[in-house]
Amino acid sequence: MDVKKIKILVVDDFATMRKVIRNLLKQSGFENVAEAEDGAIALQTLKSSKVDFIISDWNMPNMTGIELLKAVRADNELGKLPFLMVTAESLKANVVEAVKAGVSDYIVKPFTHEVLGEKIDKIMQTIK
Repeated sequence: MDVKKIKILVVDDFATMRKVIRNLLKQSGFENVAEAEDGAIALQTLKSSKVDFIISDWNMPNMTGIELLKAVRADNELGKLPFLMVTAESLKANVVEAVKAGVSDYIVKPFTHEVLGEKIDKIMQTIK
């Protein structure tokens, strides 16, 4: 599978941040990107269309990134999806909670397209 052809779902309540992540992904060669503004909408998207990779913010209304992660991991169909958590907070407790919930990796804002690309490549190598 060509890693650059995977469909990535970007979940963030700020449209500007979704656009920034989409642009960073584009710089790294990822063109197939869908968006959702919170975890609840993301879950609907995941159930209705094929997604290969999730990049989700932690802090969002309606359903947070950690709640989305737990819902994805608890779902038989979606449970193995790579999940990259993005947050402005680098609290150790959050990192521990995300790891316990089964996060694939964790990235702290702000970040560059190189860092984002490296994280995605690293995660994709572990699931091949």
